[in-house]
Amino acid sequence: MPLQLNFAPEILHVRPWPDDVVDHLGYDPRSSYVEDFWLGVLGPSTVWLLRRFAAGFDYCPDGFDMDLAETARSLGLGDRSGRNSPFIRSVNRTVQFGVARLSGEDELSVRRRLPPLNRSQVARLSPAMRERHERWQEDQVREAATDQQLRRAKRLALSLLALETDYGSVERQLLRWRYPAPVARDAVAWALAQSCMAYDQELPGGSGDGGSNGRGSSLTGACTPERPMASGE
Repeated sequence: MPLQLNFAPEILHVRPWPDDVVDHLGYDPRSSYVEDFWLGVLGPSTVWLLRRFAAGFDYCPDGFDMDLAETARSLGLGDRSGRNSPFIRSVNRTVQFGVARLSGEDELSVRRRLPPLNRSQVARLSPAMRERHERWQEDQVREAATDQQLRRAKRLALSLLALETDYGSVERQLLRWRYPAPVARDAVAWALAQSCMAYDQELPGGSGDGGSNGRGSSLTGACTPERPMASGE
């Protein structure tokens, strides 16, 4: 069992607990995910404490000192300092559930972000919240698949525009390849913006050097003055 506080020091030194994976994939303690799902696991006092830590890191990213008696009172937990006091129990719950750890007698290392609930934590939720969490997971999978599909469509659209295919033809080709219409439309719009930006840089006087090195533009598609894009494309 991880070390826990047995008493409340006057000042608690709060430090960040870096974790590349959780920092990238996790959720801010003030997020709707923590509000919806972690709240039923940690309890409201512990969630409010984690939000107080998160606010402290906003101002002092490398850590800060917390007056425990003042913090306990501000959270409505009184100022008793024994191990079984409501405030110390809230601190120890952060350790118990792996979102913080004692790194000294009066020092607490705290995660900036909370990971998604694991299976045993999901099992602690009410039946209604477990069902809601399952729907949330399904939504995340769909969103990830859509994002991946859009990235592929963008690469294809950019390649087709580089071959001097017009805007409308690119979108129709993506539709023939069974990309959803919103994905095809967004991909072509992005690719056209990228092509125009690159073409502008190659013009004489532009930020690129294409106009002065004799190469000319390799992006003579919809953005070139000689071939304006029709309004219906």
